Amino acid sequence: MKLKVCGMKYIENIQEVAALRPDYLGFIFYEKSKRNFFGIIPELPESIKKTGVFVNSTVNEVLSKIIQYDLKAVQLHGDETVDFVKELRQAALISDSQNDIEIIKVFGIMGSFNFEILTPYIQVVDYFLFDTKGKERGGNGITFDWKVLSDYPFSKPFFLSGGIGLEQLKEIEKIRKTNLPLYAVDVNSKFELEAGLKSVENIQRFKNEIKISTN
Repeated sequence: MKLKVCGMKYIENIQEVAALRPDYLGFIFYEKSKRNFFGIIPELPESIKKTGVFVNSTVNEVLSKIIQYDLKAVQLHGDETVDFVKELRQAALISDSQNDIEIIKVFGIMGSFNFEILTPYIQVVDYFLFDTKGKERGGNGITFDWKVLSDYPFSKPFFLSGGIGLEQLKEIEKIRKTNLPLYAVDVNSKFELEAGLKSVENIQRFKNEIKISTN
């Protein structure tokens, strides 16, 4: 299982967290977010996939950031359609035939959820990400009821997000022991000292205790 640390913002903190070798580092390109990223991403280890988080951006806007920051993954946190995802993937391939970008489509959950709405996306995305549906697009710091995941009917792997902190370790381990295709956990606000500034110590502890593979 992989680890994604999202909402990175400050250069020194990015370097410190990158030294822990998470599998993904997320940078939010959404002006309404307290963690909106702008500036320079320092050089990262090759094993870390730089991930851009977007909310209802245009294909050209996403493509521009992919090129500018050499992103390896894109997380779509808005109301992006299947056609949008197809267009984005094609545009990314044309811009760099050697870089088949990973596309992660986010769906917010609060209470029950109809997983059948995911069906059209299965063939066009690499992963789903399940987050807590709230006022903010990410970073709500609230965990949804993970029991709903027992109804997940697909083999498409997914990221689990939404208010994940050290106190969720036991519940994550329970999910890992099921047949659910849990690919990664995505942490953010529960590991912050302030918006965008992560506690390196707590992320290290989380990574050690959950025994996440970074291979």
